[in-house]
Amino acid sequence: MMSRKKHRFLMEEIWNDVKQTRNQGQEEYAHDEENVFGNFERIANLLELSREQVLMTYFLKHVDGIAAYIKGHESQREDIRGRLTDAIVYLTLLWGMVDDRDENNTEK
Repeated sequence: MMSRKKHRFLMEEIWNDVKQTRNQGQEEYAHDEENVFGNFERIANLLELSREQVLMTYFLKHVDGIAAYIKGHESQREDIRGRLTDAIVYLTLLWGMVDDRDENNTEK
């Protein structure tokens, strides 16, 4: 059983991991300090999809791995916590895309 206090500390640890993963991902994939969605937009252009659809594809890859773990499959290249962290990062990026779209729609 986990206490509220222990869970609060766990959440702080998780959020630190999420921020670290996000920062590493930005350096590796975005290639642009001014556009955190750069990699999604490049691939979206190549495949004629929206950046949100590209993000969803990457996100679902992690959901699939999480589902496999829940079903008992543990021989993944990455620890389940890594998949959970990546999924959280993708959700924060999607949130940012929603905010970005809303901002662009109100400016018109």
